Amino acid sequence: MYASHWGLIQMPFGPGLDPCYFFESAGHEEALARMHFLVEEGRRCGLLLGPSGCGKSLLFEVFAERIRRWGRPVAKLSLIGLDTAGLVAAIADQLRIRVAPGAPEWRIWQSLERRLREHRYQKLETVLLLDDADLAGAEILTQVARLAKYDLTADSRLTLILAGQTERIGRIGRTLLDLAELRIDIPAWERRDTEAFLSRSLERAGGGAWVFADEAIRKMHELGGGSPRRIRQLADLALLAGAGGNLERVDAQTVEAAGGQLAAIMV
Repeated sequence: MYASHWGLIQMPFGPGLDPCYFFESAGHEEALARMHFLVEEGRRCGLLLGPSGCGKSLLFEVFAERIRRWGRPVAKLSLIGLDTAGLVAAIADQLRIRVAPGAPEWRIWQSLERRLREHRYQKLETVLLLDDADLAGAEILTQVARLAKYDLTADSRLTLILAGQTERIGRIGRTLLDLAELRIDIPAWERRDTEAFLSRSLERAGGGAWVFADEAIRKMHELGGGSPRRIRQLADLALLAGAGGNLERVDAQTVEAAGGQLAAIMV
């Protein structure tokens, strides 16, 4: 571990989906504000879009935590690999719907629709955050469309937000695309976002921004292409390599070497 070499009291870059390590760039702040708008205005469906590594899943995690603090029911799940029974069971579980063991799928749907009606009468917004929608199977997308078209009256308080990669979002189908009332695009980090992320991460770990030379930060942003995940991975590998080389400061060459390691892993 490199923490002791750099005088850190903890590792600066935590697990990718831990909200405690969330860095709210201007683009992420805007995305959260737009998701709040969808829920507060009672809109039925929205799309959260961006390339792999831009922070969609972490944004969902942060937003779900905020919704729970409001006392509103929320279900957050990835659609990868689910079948229709798994979809409805996962939503029912997160909305705290008791389901008898071995209950048929149609019975769970009944219970889910009953719970949505209860929330409507109680004036509780219900939020479904469906990640990896662009990778879901056709049958799953049909059931998501069924949910999205459930009770389209003005009093309904159900909001679905689907996340996926921009270039693949067309796979969700015309029905869901037509129902989407807001498209939320997550922009790549700018250089100042990368600098602020590194500075904040190191400060909370007990260190300082001096760990990375200016040219190292420039190289990291260049190699990372503004991707939060890739920048975090590069910073982690560069700190490890710098400690292994007993460096006093991470330089651009160390970052470039870390970029080569990361590229080799991704091949």
